[in-house]
Amino acid sequence: MATPTKPGRRARVLTGSARAAVGSARYLDDRLPFGRWLRPQLRKLFPSHWSFLLGELALYSFVLLILTGTFLTLFYKPNPDVAYESVVEISVQVRGGLLMRQLHHWAATVFVLAIVAHMCRVFFTGAFRRPRELTWMLGVLLFGLALFESFLGVSLPADQLAMTGLRQAEGLLLSIPLVGTYLSAFAFDGGFPGQVIPRVFVTHVLLVPGILLAVVPLHALILTWRQKHTERRATAAGEKTVTGGPFFPYFAVKNGATALFTIGFIALLATFVRVNPVWEHGAYRPGGLPPSAQPFWYAGVLEGAQRLVPAWEVTVGGYVLQFGLLIPPLVLAVFFGVLLLYPFLERRFTGDRDVHHLLDRPSQAPVRTALGAAVITFFAVLWAGTWVSAPPPVMRSAPGFPAPPPAAPALLTVPPDTYELVVLGLRIAVVVLPVAAFLLTRAWCRRRSD
Repeated sequence: MATPTKPGRRARVLTGSARAAVGSARYLDDRLPFGRWLRPQLRKLFPSHWSFLLGELALYSFVLLILTGTFLTLFYKPNPDVAYESVVEISVQVRGGLLMRQLHHWAATVFVLAIVAHMCRVFFTGAFRRPRELTWMLGVLLFGLALFESFLGVSLPADQLAMTGLRQAEGLLLSIPLVGTYLSAFAFDGGFPGQVIPRVFVTHVLLVPGILLAVVPLHALILTWRQKHTERRATAAGEKTVTGGPFFPYFAVKNGATALFTIGFIALLATFVRVNPVWEHGAYRPGGLPPSAQPFWYAGVLEGAQRLVPAWEVTVGGYVLQFGLLIPPLVLAVFFGVLLLYPFLERRFTGDRDVHHLLDRPSQAPVRTALGAAVITFFAVLWAGTWVSAPPPVMRSAPGFPAPPPAAPALLTVPPDTYELVVLGLRIAVVVLPVAAFLLTRAWCRRRSD
């Protein structure tokens, strides 16, 4: 007769751990009914297509932004006198500081790019229609907040380039009639630069991220989970049926792979592609020339528009209205307003009030697709306004004073006469090319749908 042996230590530990886990799960499920809620959620079906993961790219970039931003906040000093020195110290002396700055920067870039790509996918396929209007509006809000947050972030180093951007922002505020001086005093606490760095820091670290932390889960998780997922017509079995795999393990594994790919890609960029070397720009010098730098595409749209709009000024009631400064932000404000309300505007003009769960091919909505192509062309022309520059004027100092430093070489400099012709051509193109893009795209879509 065999003598029973005592289980080994490892087997006892595993058995005890399993028993403790089961007991804890039952304890929590008795008090918080996770099981009844979690079981159907884990079986929620998700369709399979790479374009549905564009939103996840933005989500995981945002998570990396929060993590790296928390690290940088521990070392950054939001004092106007030492802000630049603290950024240089993070880059040079703090172990891993430069890598964290690079990760933070590239995560922000991928975050904005993923949002734009995701919004284009939703717009051109009609995924914003009823019952997803609120999800679309929250996405537009996220887009605007991401652009604003990126501007605040590039201003925090307080180097010559960052302060030049803040000086341009002050000029935009001062150009607003009646309330411009009050807005500028509120933002800068007096004359430039005032206390703008501490206020930018608080807004960048606390206010905007707090709003994002509230809106991102609402947009990406709550509303998406509450509603039926959209699906491509080519793979759908019907308007009310989803074909795909369950969230666990099918979609969870895809999400995990997407997260690893996103973080790995951003890490490669941060390791091998240098960006924003503040030690080359130098500390802010009042009256100094800004370093040569190409603005990011989403900031270049506003700067390019300011270059293309003529320097019009009109005096009304003793106030000088500088349309050259006012028109570009007004155009952007109108664009975001139309974008925010577009689901309702399309419903109003098309009369389509049905519930839609299946996505359109772009060719099935010729007018919508043509509008999107025209808007993309319009902003591309505005961005092209930043690609070419005229040589800066020669700076001379008064007798007895040291000569000013020479201006930094521009990326693409042309003679003044050539620059005027380029600006004139872009002014014509910003009117003609969007119309041509609309007509050509609409004709192409109608031909494809026939």
